[in-house]
Amino acid sequence: MIKRSPSRVLRRLTLQGRFALLAALAVSVAVVGAAVISYFLVSGQLYRQIDSQLLGGPNSVSQPHGGPGGPYGGAPSGTSTGSRGSGTTSADTGNPFPGSTSSTASQKYVSCTSKTSNSTDNTAGVIDPVIGRTGAFSIAKSDGSICVVTSQFSYEYALGSTATATQIAVADRKEGPQLYDAYTTDGVHVRAYTVYAGEKGYSYTTVIDLTDTDSSLHSLAIGLCFAALAGVILAAAAGFLVARSALRPVRRLTKAAEYVAATDDLSVQLPVDGADELSRLGKAFNRMTKSLAGSRERQQRLIADAGHELRTPLTSLRANVDLLLRSRRTGRALPPGREEAMLLSVDQQLHELSGLVTDLLELSRNAEGGLRRTMRVPLHESVGRAVERAKLRGPGLEFDVAIEPWFVEGDPTSLDRAVVNLLDNAVKFSPAGGTVTVRLNKGAYTVRDHGPGIDPADLPRVFERFYRSDSARQLPGSGLGLAIVAQVAEDAGGSIKLEPASGGGTIARLALPGDPGTGEGLGRGAGNGVEKPRERPAIGNKIRDDQTSDRM
Repeated sequence: MIKRSPSRVLRRLTLQGRFALLAALAVSVAVVGAAVISYFLVSGQLYRQIDSQLLGGPNSVSQPHGGPGGPYGGAPSGTSTGSRGSGTTSADTGNPFPGSTSSTASQKYVSCTSKTSNSTDNTAGVIDPVIGRTGAFSIAKSDGSICVVTSQFSYEYALGSTATATQIAVADRKEGPQLYDAYTTDGVHVRAYTVYAGEKGYSYTTVIDLTDTDSSLHSLAIGLCFAALAGVILAAAAGFLVARSALRPVRRLTKAAEYVAATDDLSVQLPVDGADELSRLGKAFNRMTKSLAGSRERQQRLIADAGHELRTPLTSLRANVDLLLRSRRTGRALPPGREEAMLLSVDQQLHELSGLVTDLLELSRNAEGGLRRTMRVPLHESVGRAVERAKLRGPGLEFDVAIEPWFVEGDPTSLDRAVVNLLDNAVKFSPAGGTVTVRLNKGAYTVRDHGPGIDPADLPRVFERFYRSDSARQLPGSGLGLAIVAQVAEDAGGSIKLEPASGGGTIARLALPGDPGTGEGLGRGAGNGVEKPRERPAIGNKIRDDQTSDRM
């Protein structure tokens, strides 16, 4: 037989089923607990009332059977108090027995044995049936003999044909007054109170019938059981309804996720209102689908733009190669200088393709998440190398350069590429004999040219991938340079901005956080490229951080 643990069974239930079950269990425990407590409180109260009558002596117990003092008159020799089953009272002796106060216990015993039931002149009352019916008084001797005294309105309750061990012990004064439950010879459940009779060898016992009390408690127990069962059923129903209502947003989210998985439609947005955890989950789902939709759109646009950019050089390259191959196969020589010009064109197109692929790889590498290796990079050295390279590409240009030391944390290859791209744009758009101004001051890398400038309508899109303005379409380039610069600036915690310059041209400003390397820097080894691991923010890290904070 296979045994299944409760936790495994719970895991097989739906989330709504688990919530409903747990809520029903919690309320059921409260209802059952309240029922049990109520039963014991009522039971205790009834028994305290019965014990109070027993401990009150003849004025409270025997009075209904003959008025004050019982059928023989008299009063107890002392007042006693106690509690259920305590076995102790405030007095050693009492006179709960009917009889004259001048009569001794032995005399009462003799009178009892000679007059077993001759008190026909007594009037009797009736005790509340919930508390019980008053039974007989009895007197016991230490030798075990016992006599039960009853009237015509009472019942005979004999605890046995001889005195019980408790009655004998109290008669011999080995024990004090005793309150206890007992059963008569007829099997009736009674409550008995035994007290010393004031004479050595004798004890009095008062008995109250518990039949009505037990019946009342039994009815109460049955009623409480039905009430508890009804409470459990209502708790289960309420738990189901509450769980169903509380998990409605989760069901909506589940259906939306299943729909997205089945249709690949990322335009789904959940209606969200409120500020609780489920609302936050819905908002996070909406942000996720929106982000995925944007990522897919950018990916599709990147593929389309890359295909478009690759088509032109590949077509030209294929045409030139086909023409050269046809010339060789047919043996027809090309006009003088034509073959060399075609080879130079092929070389230029291959360089364009190589640059385009390099730019694409750079963008892809910068967009990767997770753990990245960064270094303390001397930005001023990167700018210096970029200026020397730009001088070679623009031999007719003037360069106004002012560079101050500045160290940043980042990927050295990416930073070099960003610095070079800004200078290459300035060289490409500068007129012959123009001046390119380069500044690096407190982390602000500024490049200005005196070219045609940027149309204000193009400014919002200059950092998009493959975007090229109308004036730049005839110039070499892939349209990825500024997109790479923007990505590098974002990864390094900086910013990039392009704006028209007064007097013509364009100013590009790349601001990167760092230090001048005077001792308060980001690390030791200034200028030496000290390697340091840095983890880029990623969704996996955020989830792990949230899980850790929840456990704390």
